[in-house]
Amino acid sequence: MQNTLNVAVIGAGLMGHGIAQVFAAAGHQVAITDTSAEVLAAAPAYIAHNLEQMGLATDPVLARIERFDQLADTVRHADLVIEAALEKVELKQRIFAELAKFAPAHAILASNTSVIPIIDIGLKLDDAARSRVVGTHWWNPPHLVPLVEVIRTPFTSDEVFEKVFGILESVGKCPVKVNKDVPGFIGNRLQHALWREAISLVERGVCDAQTIDTVVKQSFGMRLPVLGPMENADLVGLPLAQDIHRLVFPDLDCSKTSSPLLDKLIAQGHTGMRAGAGFQTWTDEEANEVRRRLALHLIKVTRG
Repeated sequence: MQNTLNVAVIGAGLMGHGIAQVFAAAGHQVAITDTSAEVLAAAPAYIAHNLEQMGLATDPVLARIERFDQLADTVRHADLVIEAALEKVELKQRIFAELAKFAPAHAILASNTSVIPIIDIGLKLDDAARSRVVGTHWWNPPHLVPLVEVIRTPFTSDEVFEKVFGILESVGKCPVKVNKDVPGFIGNRLQHALWREAISLVERGVCDAQTIDTVVKQSFGMRLPVLGPMENADLVGLPLAQDIHRLVFPDLDCSKTSSPLLDKLIAQGHTGMRAGAGFQTWTDEEANEVRRRLALHLIKVTRG
C-alpha cells in the first residue's frame, strides 16, 4: 500500500460514509463532515453495519475516522479530498471554492458526481486549483462495487490523474480512465441508455416493469459479469450486430428529454422505494430485502 494518506470526505450520506469506510479499511486516516448533524452522527453506525455484514472487525476501521462539524477543519491536513454532496452544480462549485481556500496547496480535489462534467464543478477556480481537480465516480454501494471512474478535464495535471488512479488501485478498487469529460462519463451513459428504452417499452404498453427486470436478469444480465457488450459483439460477429442494428435502431426510443411516464409517476408521489411506490409498489420489508440481497450478492462476487 502507498504511504498513509489524510483523506477528507465531504458528505456523510449514502456515498460519503461508504467512501470513508474504504479508505479507513485500507489503513488511511479519514476526516468526514456533513452539513446535516443527524447524517454525520449516523455515519459510524452505518459503517459498522457494513463491516459486520462483510464479516470484518469494526473497531480498527472506525478508529481511523474522525467527524468534523466544519469543512475547513475537515480538510485542513488533507492529501486527498473527495466531495460527495448532492448532485447540484452550484452547490459543488461553492464547495470546491472552499476546498481550494482551506485545503493544503498539494491536496487533490476530487468529486464523486455521477453525471456533472468535472470542468463545470471547477469552473470558478483559478488554474492552479483546477489542475488538482479530478472526477472520481464511485458506484453505489461504494464499499462493495469495485469500479471507480477517474475523469480528467483539460486542466487536470497528468500527475494528479495518475496519482488518483494509483491510490484507488492501492485501496482495492478497479479504477478506469475517462479521458474526455462528458456528462455521465461511461457507466451512467450506458446504464441510462438501457433505462430509456426500458421505460419506453413500459410506456408503450409492450410489457410491465416487472417483465423488464425479469428479461434483463434472466438473459443478457447473466452474461455481463464475464462478457461485456464489446466482447459480445465480437463473439457473435460484427456483421450480425450490424444487421440487428439496421432492423432495431429505427424503432428504439431516442428521446432527448426524460420520459412523460416519469413525470406522471413523480407527480403522483411514486418516487421509488422510500415512497412505497415507483414503477412498482414496495413495502418497507420488500425494499429492505432488495437492499439485503444486493449487499450479500456483491459481497459474494467481490470475494470471488
